[in-house]
Amino acid sequence: ARRRPDRLRVQPDAVFLLLSILCSFTVLGSQSSCGPSLDKPVNGSKVHVFILSSAGHVWVMVLLQCRAPALGSHSLSLPASPCLPPPPPPSAEPAASLPVVPGHAPYLLIGGGTASFAAARSIRARDPGAKVLIVTDEPDLPYMRPPLSKELWFSDDPTVTDTLRFKQWNGKERSIYFQPPSFYISPEELAVAPNGGVAVLTGRKVVHMDVRGNKVQLDDNTEISYDKCLIATGGVPRNMQVIERAGEEVMNRTTLFRKVEDFKVLDMVSRSVKSITIVGGGFLGSELACALGRRSADSDLEVVQIFPEKGNMGKVLPEYLSNWTTEKVKKGDRPIRPADLSSRCGRVPLQVITDHLVAAVGLEPSVDLAKSAGLEVDADFGGYRVNAELQARSNIWVAGDAACFYDIRLGRRRVEHHDHAVVSGRLAGENMTGANKPYWHQSMFWSDLGPDVGYEAIGIVDSSLPTVGVFAKATAKDTPRAATEKSGTGIRSESETEEVAQSPVASTTPAPPSLPQKDDYGKGVIFYLRDKVVVGIILWNVFNRMPIARKIIKDGEEHADLNEVAKLFNIHED
Repeated sequence: ARRRPDRLRVQPDAVFLLLSILCSFTVLGSQSSCGPSLDKPVNGSKVHVFILSSAGHVWVMVLLQCRAPALGSHSLSLPASPCLPPPPPPSAEPAASLPVVPGHAPYLLIGGGTASFAAARSIRARDPGAKVLIVTDEPDLPYMRPPLSKELWFSDDPTVTDTLRFKQWNGKERSIYFQPPSFYISPEELAVAPNGGVAVLTGRKVVHMDVRGNKVQLDDNTEISYDKCLIATGGVPRNMQVIERAGEEVMNRTTLFRKVEDFKVLDMVSRSVKSITIVGGGFLGSELACALGRRSADSDLEVVQIFPEKGNMGKVLPEYLSNWTTEKVKKGDRPIRPADLSSRCGRVPLQVITDHLVAAVGLEPSVDLAKSAGLEVDADFGGYRVNAELQARSNIWVAGDAACFYDIRLGRRRVEHHDHAVVSGRLAGENMTGANKPYWHQSMFWSDLGPDVGYEAIGIVDSSLPTVGVFAKATAKDTPRAATEKSGTGIRSESETEEVAQSPVASTTPAPPSLPQKDDYGKGVIFYLRDKVVVGIILWNVFNRMPIARKIIKDGEEHADLNEVAKLFNIHED
């Protein structure tokens, strides 16, 4: 201040700031016990402290709500303390930070699985400027579940549990995630995004729905209002009471397989134990048994599969085909030891000594929101009861595993398969944007017991129904590997659901003459009948023919000779 007064021009705001800095310095200098903290901000505000030293003096400058510290400076946070008076308010109003969780989402999708992603894509296709928020309790972005029990296990990449990338049967590589992170916008940007977008809020669970107020509550008490809402919460794996009652030690050695984390845990376990027992003979249990059996090729791992039916897929396949499949699994390159419980009738206990258990005994639809939302749960099939448009109530739709829907051809149903999640999610998204379309498309599902045995199915496939099977000798092209090489896809339903059958023409190749039964079911078609009408079809090692099967079920006609119908699938051609 020794400079001439006419050379010193200081704005009042600058003087006020300088005095504040000097006051802060005086207080800090007079009370040495008060020091800066690295952890706590002042009243929740971000505080930047710049420390300069010269000639034995320490100069401290405090600035509130700076967006970033100056280059080369030290940025600290100071706690609220009586030894430090609050700094003056800034001369200009700072830019308000955006909330991490948006308070409103025009389209709110609960659940982060296949159905939600399909709905988001459908909404954006019909409403390009739509703002869509997906809320999921998982830490991951939307991904497809089938590779978790199929292709990922056949990867030779030791880092597959980190990359979650795999080679499809056709040799092409892809990720289990539908889209990379760059496809999405952050939740805090959703409200101000000029062109809309899809945001994913991970690690949060919706615990309450206020249907009248059009809002939901998260597990941290945050509330989000919506205009349209989709419930696509999927389901949780069922456990067995005998396992639950066995205590913590047994539970710690049990995997309920469903999510990415379950795949990672089971992969690690399979590399460190001597034996794994899989309980369940359905789709998931059989796929995991084959996958782990293949893993045992490079180790001494023993794989045991326990099921209450007489053979693999006993609730789906006719008994003769289930038994054939079980024998094929036994005689594979790395045989699995199936343990049939059907003949024991509960009288003789089965004892299996194992290091780890995998419970694959079905899925329980997640209907936790039914009570708060006042939604009906179907007493027979489970899941939220919806109409043919997948609507549960005004402005609320349900899709995927959690939806019990009315099929205009086959009646009320609930389906737990990937393709159904794609189809129902897409339809729900269309109806959320005003399409008002009924569910008429028959979704399919598929299962591969390795690269050489697979099947695709549609409709109601229940082994308790009467069946008619027509089979032919398989060739090298009649495998899942060959099918994906031809189609160029790995997740077959993604391309299959877009196809429509056009007046199928029967094969001109005559069926071979009847031969003595040799139990060789290389490839074929199995028809499931109800009141003499085909309600379900399995294509056994027959691929890329699903539109024909869909049309047969849609027509709903009686057929005098199903051998003639089987010719539509050209199974007798080489």
